[in-house]
Amino acid sequence: MTKLLKSWWARFLFQDKGVLPTKRLLLVYLLLSVVLWISTLWKISWVLVFSANLILLLVSLLDLFFSPSKKHFSFQRTITAELERGIPYPVTIEVQNTSSFPFLYQMVDDLPQSFKRPFPIRGSIPKQAVVKISYQTTAMVRGKYAMNKVYFRYTGLLGLWEKQVSVELRDDVKVIPDLTETKQYLENAQKYLVYEGFKIRRQRSGVGEFSKIRNYVVGDDPRKINWRQTAKLHEVMTNEYEPEHGKYITILIDCGRMMGAELAEGNRLEKALEAALTVTAAALQKGDYVSVLAFSKDIKVFVPTAKGMAHLQTILQAIYSLKVDAAESNYAAVLQYLEIVQKKRSLLLLFSDVRTFLHEESALILLKRLRQRHLFLMIGIEDQTLLKRVNEEPHTVQAAMRKSIAEHQLLFKKREKNKWEKQGLVMIEAREEKLAITAVSHYIDIMNQNLL
Repeated sequence: MTKLLKSWWARFLFQDKGVLPTKRLLLVYLLLSVVLWISTLWKISWVLVFSANLILLLVSLLDLFFSPSKKHFSFQRTITAELERGIPYPVTIEVQNTSSFPFLYQMVDDLPQSFKRPFPIRGSIPKQAVVKISYQTTAMVRGKYAMNKVYFRYTGLLGLWEKQVSVELRDDVKVIPDLTETKQYLENAQKYLVYEGFKIRRQRSGVGEFSKIRNYVVGDDPRKINWRQTAKLHEVMTNEYEPEHGKYITILIDCGRMMGAELAEGNRLEKALEAALTVTAAALQKGDYVSVLAFSKDIKVFVPTAKGMAHLQTILQAIYSLKVDAAESNYAAVLQYLEIVQKKRSLLLLFSDVRTFLHEESALILLKRLRQRHLFLMIGIEDQTLLKRVNEEPHTVQAAMRKSIAEHQLLFKKREKNKWEKQGLVMIEAREEKLAITAVSHYIDIMNQNLL
């Protein structure tokens, strides 16, 4: 009995195959019952009562008999193999009805629980027709997922019964980080950085090779204006020089506990991955060599050094499914590992939580040693809650205590950062929406100054 109840419950939840009564059939039975109950005032015979119920049952079964069967349907799903996190994508399911009966349907697709689910989808399909059912979904959690089935429920001619079928339809999809900023940079780096409030800082005068002639933007060196092209095109044009290519960039991504802190959109790790991919695209486009290392208490992913835009896809496939670990990050282990795998001088670009990193005295000793060969830059996300507490008005004793504690933490962080920066270990923080643009801007600034 328990198994039968579970089966019925699964049918109502679009999780099993079978036959279900529709609301129309239940309503007809209710009306018939009311009529027969009222008729008992005239003392109608039981034969008439049983006959009326039997006729309705036979009519409903006849409706069930003349409804299409599963063999009359074929399904095909169309979905993008890679979905970017937080961006809506269309999904299309093509249904072919080879039967001679039109019908109404409800459909539920086998989307993972972390996807937005606009179900059930309702509609109608004519006889011997092909219909495309479209909907939009948004994936909110990165990773690899399998979609195995489509659950389809349809009615007969009179709409008294619903048949439900589950169709095997397998598709594997990957949910990757949001690449919006990466695409914007690759499309037009100058426009992207200026639009976001930064300008691409040019290298020192007399350094670098001529690259191209482009439109003059505010902040460019007036001495590099190309007057011949300006006069020819009637708009100010400037010469662009680029630094030497072929530098080595090592991107470190912290996946420890503190990177799971929730932000307005996603968490710290989500923003770090998006920023890391944008910097990777910028470096590979400029002809530099890039390697990526993700870690928490131990090494999670290491992508060896390579160059060329094809390497961006290699890095993306290696890190798209990274998750936050519940353990604390072991900075000492990752820095020791770096000494082994990265022999060439490179820019070490670490995405992590600055406040947590400042407590790692052992990491400072190792970084002093690495600093002799490599250039270190750490980028973190500003703690907006801490800044909010610092700036709030202390109207109550509790508010004054919160403000005092927040100011103490902020002063500690500034003091420790100054201590590290005196050793040549630069640490910066940016708002979550500015993390990628800040990282790219500092990378370009370092390259333009030929610090490597």
